[in-house]
Amino acid sequence: SYLADKAREFAKSFEMTCKVLTTNDMKRLGMGALLGVSKGSEEPPAFIVLEHHGGTKDDPPIVIIGKGITFDTGGISLKPPPNMDEMKMDMSGGSITIGTLSAAASLKIPLNVVGIIPASENMPSGTAIKPGDILKSMSGKTIEVLNTDAEGRLVLADALTYAARYNPKAVIDLATLTGAVIVALGHQAAAVLGNNDALIAHLQQCGEVTGERLWQLPIWPEHEKAVKSDIADLKNIASPGVGAGTITAGAFLKAFVEDYPWCHLDIAGTSWSGEEKPYTPKGASGFGVRLLIRFLEQEAKKTSLQKNDK
Repeated sequence: SYLADKAREFAKSFEMTCKVLTTNDMKRLGMGALLGVSKGSEEPPAFIVLEHHGGTKDDPPIVIIGKGITFDTGGISLKPPPNMDEMKMDMSGGSITIGTLSAAASLKIPLNVVGIIPASENMPSGTAIKPGDILKSMSGKTIEVLNTDAEGRLVLADALTYAARYNPKAVIDLATLTGAVIVALGHQAAAVLGNNDALIAHLQQCGEVTGERLWQLPIWPEHEKAVKSDIADLKNIASPGVGAGTITAGAFLKAFVEDYPWCHLDIAGTSWSGEEKPYTPKGASGFGVRLLIRFLEQEAKKTSLQKNDK
């Protein structure tokens, strides 16, 4: 609720439009994955949509999606106590989305940009989802929940389906999704995965310039097979021994991506810093805002050139 209030506040300040879907709205749309994650909490979920109308009415927008888990205990698959206090940063993707939209509107970037934040707590309680439960997502695909701590990909699944209604030019999602990305890349870069190599390369170039580096990981057919379920369409974690946790999480998300260019940024290792840097204080880093603003500015220039050529 606080995150939704902040989104409304920024929307008013920067002349964006903002709507917040309630639990009943989500039920009507069939967002069973997001609603499943929220079941264990007293705090209701919020599906936040921000829109910056900088382009012409018919221009397809760029959609940015940010995971907004405002606190992540792991749910019934409870996390170990050490450092759980840092899980207040599990809404980093959502805050980066709000920050990017606000900066784009403030700079009057001549593009249409949509920000989507599926927000929820992930708590253990008598009403929480349990390992073994099956959820039906907005797409209609069913998901076997084998680990309730793999909740970020569940809320993103419904957001990726919702994004398709905009007929987007591209969709970029950001999420503190896996501890595995820290094993792979440490705290020096975020992982990028997707279905469009040109979009990935452009984001990587922007990251090199802004100091928010991205490193590409593949999604191979074997990874997609690893998240297939015997009793549902998908399972939310791969079988033990498969490894490649960041990649199989990306493979799960890919199943909900429709016919649009898409990239996933796993920012679990870069969204929080234990040391101060020249441009980033200790704690929450805001990793991704600079990168995305440069990307949007360059996309705006490209769009302008294309229109002038016509």
